[in-house]
Amino acid sequence: MRSALAGAPGDAAAPADAAGSAARAPDGALIQVRGLRKHYGDVEVLRGVDLDIGKSEVVCIIGPSGSGKSTLLRCLAFLEEYDAGDVLIEGELLGYATRNGKRVKASHAQINHARRNVGMVFQQFNLWPHMTAAGNVMEALQRVRGRSRDEARRTALAMLDRVGLAARADAYPAKLSGGQQQRVAIARALAMEPHIMLFDEPTSALDPELVGEVLQVMKQLARDGMTMAVVTHEMGFAAQVADKVVFIDEGRIAVQGSPHDVFHDADHPRLRQFLQNYFDRNAFWTRGGDQ
Repeated sequence: MRSALAGAPGDAAAPADAAGSAARAPDGALIQVRGLRKHYGDVEVLRGVDLDIGKSEVVCIIGPSGSGKSTLLRCLAFLEEYDAGDVLIEGELLGYATRNGKRVKASHAQINHARRNVGMVFQQFNLWPHMTAAGNVMEALQRVRGRSRDEARRTALAMLDRVGLAARADAYPAKLSGGQQQRVAIARALAMEPHIMLFDEPTSALDPELVGEVLQVMKQLARDGMTMAVVTHEMGFAAQVADKVVFIDEGRIAVQGSPHDVFHDADHPRLRQFLQNYFDRNAFWTRGGDQ
């Protein structure tokens, strides 16, 4: 069964298929999460998460390592099965169905239908090494969407141009920088025409000087009105681009609000500690007398 999730690894098609923001989300929400719980063995990693993501809203999810950020994002694409609660994508329950009054796992076809408009970009690029940049973008278009080779290539070239890589369409991944490979992965997901894009720490595997080129593409997607959920350690990006910032700690949403509210006005002690640790690690000091 081919995956309908754009950018999903491990599939032969690789990858298939402020206050104002918070106020508009419930009525026009593309993603609704209610009471989400997830266990790994005896460890509960998500503990009753509620979240709305509205159309064209950019939500950045921050928090310490092991807090459940990536698990939440993977549940939004049903790459992880959740144990309780609901995830609705454009009003459609993802992953489960009710039969004879009981909750059961949905069929592969139902799952793929529910997430057909969701694209995902991962920490690792998951490109096929034996395919060119264009070939990586074309693969899911041909195998999942049934496009002809010529049509798939036209779309691939357009998407690569959108991420600034038209000139590298025929280059193989080994000849591309990490930033370029991640932009190919974004183009691959965009080629499936998603309504929602999920990004799981898309810059964490990159050299620092390559981070900017990926963030620029993501900023342009935000300007274009793409609905985005982004797990990130890039606080500057979250402050500049997000409509809403969500701070997760120990599997719960501890704080959510506009970037200003979260980064400047929040008085939650765990959030303040997290931000202080971040700024301490990323600060530069010029000491008198140092050469």
